[in-house]
Amino acid sequence: MNVEEPVRAMPESAWFKSSYSSGEGGECVEVANAVGSTHVRDSKNKAGAMLSFDTEQWATFVAFASR
Repeated sequence: MNVEEPVRAMPESAWFKSSYSSGEGGECVEVANAVGSTHVRDSKNKAGAMLSFDTEQWATFVAFASR
Protein backbone atom coordinates (compact mmCIF):
# COMPACT_ATOMS: atom_id res chain seq x y z
CA MET A 1 0.00 0.00 0.00
CA ASN A 2 1.30 3.41 -0.89
CA VAL A 3 0.80 6.06 1.79
CA GLU A 4 3.95 8.09 1.19
CA GLU A 5 3.87 9.16 -2.43
CA PRO A 6 1.10 11.54 -3.54
CA VAL A 7 -1.17 10.21 -6.26
CA ARG A 8 -2.55 12.36 -9.04
CA ALA A 9 -6.28 12.97 -8.83
CA MET A 10 -8.35 10.34 -10.61
CA PRO A 11 -11.20 11.57 -12.83
CA GLU A 12 -14.67 10.78 -11.47
CA SER A 13 -15.34 8.62 -14.52
CA ALA A 14 -12.54 6.25 -13.45
CA TRP A 15 -14.25 5.25 -10.18
CA PHE A 16 -16.70 2.35 -9.90
CA LYS A 17 -18.58 0.46 -7.19
CA SER A 18 -19.06 -3.26 -6.93
CA SER A 19 -22.02 -4.73 -8.76
CA TYR A 20 -22.96 -6.12 -5.33
CA SER A 21 -23.65 -2.57 -4.04
CA SER A 22 -27.33 -1.99 -3.58
CA GLY A 23 -27.20 1.78 -4.00
CA GLU A 24 -29.22 2.21 -0.81
CA GLY A 25 -26.37 3.74 1.18
CA GLY A 26 -24.43 1.92 3.85
CA GLU A 27 -20.77 1.10 3.67
CA CYS A 28 -19.34 1.08 0.17
CA VAL A 29 -15.97 1.56 -1.42
CA GLU A 30 -15.11 2.66 -4.92
CA VAL A 31 -12.16 1.48 -6.98
CA ALA A 32 -10.23 3.13 -9.81
CA ASN A 33 -7.55 1.44 -11.89
CA ALA A 34 -4.49 3.25 -13.17
CA VAL A 35 -1.34 2.04 -14.89
CA GLY A 36 0.40 -0.20 -12.36
CA SER A 37 -1.91 0.61 -9.44
CA THR A 38 -5.41 0.41 -8.01
CA HIS A 39 -6.94 3.15 -5.86
CA VAL A 40 -9.68 2.68 -3.24
CA ARG A 41 -11.83 5.32 -1.53
CA ASP A 42 -14.93 5.60 0.64
CA SER A 43 -17.94 6.27 -1.59
CA LYS A 44 -19.52 8.45 1.11
CA ASN A 45 -16.41 10.66 1.40
CA LYS A 46 -15.07 11.07 -2.12
CA ALA A 47 -12.78 13.94 -1.13
CA GLY A 48 -11.33 11.96 1.76
CA ALA A 49 -8.36 9.63 1.93
CA MET A 50 -7.54 7.33 -0.95
CA LEU A 51 -5.51 4.15 -0.60
CA SER A 52 -3.22 3.04 -3.43
CA PHE A 53 -2.02 -0.50 -4.09
CA ASP A 54 0.38 -1.78 -6.70
CA THR A 55 -0.86 -4.46 -9.09
CA GLU A 56 0.56 -7.39 -7.11
CA GLN A 57 -0.82 -6.16 -3.78
CA TRP A 58 -4.30 -5.67 -5.26
CA ALA A 59 -4.29 -9.10 -6.91
CA THR A 60 -3.30 -10.70 -3.59
CA PHE A 61 -6.12 -8.90 -1.77
CA VAL A 62 -8.73 -9.84 -4.37
CA ALA A 63 -7.64 -13.49 -4.31
CA PHE A 64 -7.87 -13.55 -0.49
CA ALA A 65 -11.25 -11.77 -0.41
CA SER A 66 -12.76 -14.13 -2.96
CA ARG A 67 -12.12 -17.20 -0.80
